[in-house]
Amino acid sequence: MKRLNGIRLPMKRRAQEKQITALPLPKLVRIPMLMHMGDACEPTVKPDEYVYVGQEIGRPVSDAAVPVHASVSGTVSVISEYQMPDGATVPCVEIVPDGQQVIHPDCQPPKIEKKQDLIDAARKSGCVGLGGSGDLTFQKLSRAEKISVLVLNGAECETCLASDLRMMLENPDQILGGAALLQKVLKIKDVRIGVQSNQPAAIRALTDAAESAKGITVCPLPPVYPQGEKRVLVYHTTGIVVPEDKEPEEIGVLVLNVSTCAFLYQYAQTGIPLVERVVTVDGNAVPKACNLLVPIGTPVIDLLLYASCELDLVKQIWCGGAMMGVSYPTFRASVTKPQNGIIALKNPKKERTVGDCIRCGKCMRACPMNLIPAELDRAYEDRDVRMLTDLHAGICMNCGCCTYVCPANRPLAEHIQRAKTLLSNT
Repeated sequence: MKRLNGIRLPMKRRAQEKQITALPLPKLVRIPMLMHMGDACEPTVKPDEYVYVGQEIGRPVSDAAVPVHASVSGTVSVISEYQMPDGATVPCVEIVPDGQQVIHPDCQPPKIEKKQDLIDAARKSGCVGLGGSGDLTFQKLSRAEKISVLVLNGAECETCLASDLRMMLENPDQILGGAALLQKVLKIKDVRIGVQSNQPAAIRALTDAAESAKGITVCPLPPVYPQGEKRVLVYHTTGIVVPEDKEPEEIGVLVLNVSTCAFLYQYAQTGIPLVERVVTVDGNAVPKACNLLVPIGTPVIDLLLYASCELDLVKQIWCGGAMMGVSYPTFRASVTKPQNGIIALKNPKKERTVGDCIRCGKCMRACPMNLIPAELDRAYEDRDVRMLTDLHAGICMNCGCCTYVCPANRPLAEHIQRAKTLLSNT
């Protein structure tokens, strides 16, 4: 099977040998009402109200949302506003923890016997994609008529990140437990777990855990970015090509991050919704890279201080990896559900002098979707909608490979994303 294109990033994973450590409870959590693709929730609590761990504090107002839950027990101090990375603001519930972590009495293991039970559980639990996407898990399950293959994403191809790796090493039974649950409920016979070949310990841990399981295969993958993108992952683990106008689940392939799969298992066992996650803290402004289990809503500054970060040296903070992550404007930002990493840098990305395209073809050879980024760039500058359509701009995954390799420093990925917006508005 022909492998799709990509690039090799410097694999600086200082945290890959660091075990997951629970961060001490913060003095305050700030929980935004939007932490997923879709619409914001509305707060259901008021200042001075006592809340429990797992209590719903944000109610969905549309079908494009899941509930938000308290990650700590304590007292609501204020309902404030939270600034998203794109500058938009959403309501935010601020809670002062009491240190007791009292679980809400309604947190009981759900009964999951059929597909609709699974969809309802995924929604009620507030489950979103934990690999950084923030997509709504219940929507994936709802779109699927019949699932023939479950693909679990353990590729984690971004530099610095190690949260999924540590989950595979420390909690392989939870990942396999989630896979078994999905197999049983959705009647899936074939499960593929994609892991990059430069992580032999993770491959071995999952293989050992799956030894007595039926239909589960661990698939070593080349350590190439963006190996974890869903269309790339599906092709490299199953050989199935996802059509341009389809999502994998619409053609019978369910793709979940390994940490998301582990959470579904945890929820089935405990009934405690998504109120905490593992976050890798790294970057050249971080002396002690680490992997921390933190309550949702914990201020980013608490994680950086735990990692002995000298805050006055930090010039830029990235949520997620350096390639596809987003820049955080302030230390007051909170850990959100999809956030798998915090990268603190001493020096921001340098402004690069943009030159003319030299027709070298590097962008085309790097593109995993076999697009022609230079031509898409030119079509966008000409606002040529027909050409953008003919060149299949819609399947660009915004991995940034083209921009990364361009010797003329052209903002290819940025222009293609704007081209997609242009297409959606015509």
